[in-house]
Amino acid sequence: MSTEHYNLLLADDDDDDCLFFKEALDETSINAVLHIVHDGVQLMDYLKSNTATNFPDVLFLDLNMPRKNGLECLAEIKADEKLKKLPVIIFSTSLDSEIVNNLYKNGASFYIRKPGDFSKLKRVIEIALTTASENNFKQPERANFILQP
Repeated sequence: MSTEHYNLLLADDDDDDCLFFKEALDETSINAVLHIVHDGVQLMDYLKSNTATNFPDVLFLDLNMPRKNGLECLAEIKADEKLKKLPVIIFSTSLDSEIVNNLYKNGASFYIRKPGDFSKLKRVIEIALTTASENNFKQPERANFILQP
């Protein structure tokens, strides 16, 4: 994967959050193409139908989505030989420690609590992609799993 250009996928059912994320990404120094899906079923269909040339480098995954939630999608991704190496950054409003621990145990790369502030969102997107890239998108120690702006 090239660190100069990212093919990003955002799975989130909230249109305002998607727009907020896209606008924040556009204002960072990150060169990226963003694709958006709005529920877990669309996400899994997208991942299974895309070729290697169009496959996302990183998935930003919301937990609370209709039809199939983020926890179910993460489990399905990590159980699939073709998908399990995809870096998954959880992007959610909740910060329940039991859920965060479960996500870590199930192979998520990082956890970001959605900030309501635009500048914090820009900063945390940059932090997520920079930190993940520096670690070759390997899961960090548990103490470094939650990213803060």
